Amino acid sequence: MAGDTHNQAGSLREAVIEAIKLGEGAFGKREIARALKLKGTDAKRDLKDALAALEADGAIKRTASKTYALAGALPSVTVVEITDRDNDGELLAEPVRPDRDAPPIRLAPGEGAGGKGEPALGIGDKALVRLTPDNEGGYEARLIKRLGQSAHKLLCVLRKPKSGPMRLLPVDRRSRHELVPARGEAEKANDGDLVLCQLVKERRHGLKTAQIVEVVGDAGAPGAGSLIALYSHGVPQGFSEAEQREADTVKPATMAGREDIRNLPLITIDPEDARDHDDAVWAAPDADPKNAGGWQVIVAIADVAAYVTPGGALDRGAFKRGNSVYLPDRVVPMLPERLSNDLCSLRENEERPCLAVRMTFDKHGNKRAHRFLRGWMKSAAKLAYQEAQDAIDGKGGEKAGPLLEDVLKPLWGAYFSVREARQRREPLEIDAPERRVRIGPDGKVAGVETRERFDAHKLIEEFMIQANVCAAESLEDKRTPLIYRVHEEPSKEKIDNLAGFLPTVGLKWTRGERVVTGRFNTLLAQAKSSEHYETINEVVLRSQSQAVYDTENQGHFGLNLDRYAHFTSPIRRYADLTVHRALIRALNLGPDGQTDEERSRLTVIAEEITHSERRAMAAERDAVDRFIALYLADKVGGEFDGRITGVTRFGAFVRLSETGADGLVPISRLGEERFEHDEAAHALVGLQTGSRYRLGMPVTVRIEEAQPVTGGLLLDILTPAEKGPVPKGRRRQHGGPPGGRRSGRPWKQGRKGKRK
Repeated sequence: MAGDTHNQAGSLREAVIEAIKLGEGAFGKREIARALKLKGTDAKRDLKDALAALEADGAIKRTASKTYALAGALPSVTVVEITDRDNDGELLAEPVRPDRDAPPIRLAPGEGAGGKGEPALGIGDKALVRLTPDNEGGYEARLIKRLGQSAHKLLCVLRKPKSGPMRLLPVDRRSRHELVPARGEAEKANDGDLVLCQLVKERRHGLKTAQIVEVVGDAGAPGAGSLIALYSHGVPQGFSEAEQREADTVKPATMAGREDIRNLPLITIDPEDARDHDDAVWAAPDADPKNAGGWQVIVAIADVAAYVTPGGALDRGAFKRGNSVYLPDRVVPMLPERLSNDLCSLRENEERPCLAVRMTFDKHGNKRAHRFLRGWMKSAAKLAYQEAQDAIDGKGGEKAGPLLEDVLKPLWGAYFSVREARQRREPLEIDAPERRVRIGPDGKVAGVETRERFDAHKLIEEFMIQANVCAAESLEDKRTPLIYRVHEEPSKEKIDNLAGFLPTVGLKWTRGERVVTGRFNTLLAQAKSSEHYETINEVVLRSQSQAVYDTENQGHFGLNLDRYAHFTSPIRRYADLTVHRALIRALNLGPDGQTDEERSRLTVIAEEITHSERRAMAAERDAVDRFIALYLADKVGGEFDGRITGVTRFGAFVRLSETGADGLVPISRLGEERFEHDEAAHALVGLQTGSRYRLGMPVTVRIEEAQPVTGGLLLDILTPAEKGPVPKGRRRQHGGPPGGRRSGRPWKQGRKGKRK
């Protein structure tokens, strides 16, 4: 009898799995019961038990919309967002609704490449695709529909030559097709203007026709790089009349109901050019004799929730933008200036409302306790990172010098203690220098420099991390829903790619080895003294997952933390504002906390602000590319040192050492012999001689073209290819120098080998 019951349960589970496959992720319990024609209390109880068992076994999972899906499976038709390219240049995608177990998705070769006046799909774009499983545990996607394509707009440069037809040239380097302005449209703009266009007529042959819907500005103006980036990625700009009116009429917060901490010398430490200051810090030795050598630390954050109320115009606008966007010559703020640079900015010697956390650490940096408070503070000083560091290093300073003993030394003492705990925790230590495009008074690029990183930067960073952890812990303790900052460990596919690459530089990663941050750090330490250090840093960085916002906690792999939420930057990140409101409600810190309506929308908010963040990152990256291309435009023909950072079937990408700019060396320009992409060797290999250009190889290049409008750089490699074994079935032939210009009739590059 028991065996019959077991068999019946097994049969029901199999039937449930088939029903879930049928539902393609859209079936909840009711739909599954209907599909299986289950009726009656007993049958529904059996279904409930079967679902619970399958979920416990990891065979199925529950989605954010309370439906069921197979673990690791996706609907055959789904909406995806383009997130990256692989080494072959093919587009990679992820489901728009976060699916933690989703295997890799690649668009089939040629899918989304554009044509007939349509732009190519690019990173950040969304599309409806049909998925079919591939042979490697992932999916191949075929494009069904570009979402919003009917209203798709292209940013172009209008060209009016003295002779010949007028043209609209797309600024996106992925769009290979020019457009023709419709009759009378060219009169709306001048030659060289940036214009927003929309297709108006389908033509079977020839170029597509477009109308000009907006004149953006002069493509040759100094700030054109930023304008192009903002418009290309659809970054919202400006504020509505309702937002501006709400900002102009909002009443300053009062001290009522707040804890007075004006007697504590909290200070802000920010970049020299910072205009908004949303975090301040203070530290002192802990007076508790039971915590000898310990520290008290306060991180105070601008109380944006006191001014931006849920559902108001400011709130709706901030959600739409998601975050501030930082470009070389401007900032596109999330909030109007009266808030971001005034009422919500912790200005020097001005009283401000804040939401603060007071943390207690022992002498080894372990957090013993924390408490959130809604405070009333007065910043004792506004320091730049360099000023604070100089004072600690004994270089004094008119402003920072007087703060050394009572303010700065306690901060550094607490930091050194917390740093000890950080070292034990072993977060991921990737060396990724940040480059800054320096803009001159004329709006043009004055230079490109690497930002120096001091202990002052690390101090602020670590205190902010600790405050973010406290926020997540307090909300979990109060069982309050929140938006986490989630960073999952690298996927198996990325680890396999890393393990396959490392032997080419004399290192190894044992497959099946546990994936932990300390293992990556050991790898980076092994590479430290070698010529491959920059390459290993780059490859390790590429192997990591992208961080996202989510209501389900998956931990933060990079920081090696079990729980983490963004709390410290509500002026510029909407995620932090939601966490502030959640804390205010959970800890009874005021009437302006998280509402039931906001709580019910947290999953949607998390998805949207993840998209907004990626949109901002893409715009920031594109703007930097365009400004650097502008900087290098008058250096065409010049020779620069660089390093190969990517090899694909169509060429090599080289990063210039001086500026950090990335340029393309087409495979047809590599030499007089035929080169093909060897995926396993991460190299472009000459088929006759075996000479190769490999990932990480230092090279000298000449700039052939620099296009400020597209941000594209076209390079020639001057360094001869490295010698290598002659490919099997070939014999070494003597031709021109390996680094010479390819001559003769161009050949078609074919795809070789299995795609990983």
